[in-house]
Amino acid sequence: MSKRVLLHCCCAPCSAAILEWLLANGYEPVLFFYNPNIFPQQEYLLRKGELVRYAESLSVPYIDESSLDSNDWDMRHSQWLDSVSGWADEPERGRRCLECFSYRLNATARYAAANGFPLFTTTLASSRWKSIDQIFQAGFHAQEVYGGGVTEFWDKNWRKGGLYERRNILAKQFYNQTYCGCEFSMRRK
Repeated sequence: MSKRVLLHCCCAPCSAAILEWLLANGYEPVLFFYNPNIFPQQEYLLRKGELVRYAESLSVPYIDESSLDSNDWDMRHSQWLDSVSGWADEPERGRRCLECFSYRLNATARYAAANGFPLFTTTLASSRWKSIDQIFQAGFHAQEVYGGGVTEFWDKNWRKGGLYERRNILAKQFYNQTYCGCEFSMRRK
């Protein structure tokens, strides 16, 4: 029996090996692109376009967060900036990143609970550049606050079991960004 899982996706390179693994192991993934942190808008559209192209090639359904929200990109990005206010000078893996993960995983948990997904997880846990402890902290907090007993955060380490190596092989077919996504990480590249 397959199990539905809402997969928060940051980009196609980080999603490819995870999607491959989920499909091979009897899961029914639905991709959730919710990344108001990505800056500038052209970068946001490029990353989203690559993910949508890949999802469609696999016939995997996806949720485009912009279709869930009537605000335009500038408004969503401004709201995200408010959520990380005061943390601009933090280094990568600092408090700003934890707040960013929480912001995005809160939205994922809300959507998962409202739409009956028993599990939600994130491709953020596939990047060696991110703190897996922060990602898991944000995910479990989102489950507690927004899961409503309907959905659980799946704290799978997507870097293990050959997935990180497979990610690097599959990533060659996509646009690969050179920074995390926000303007603060862009300045540090």
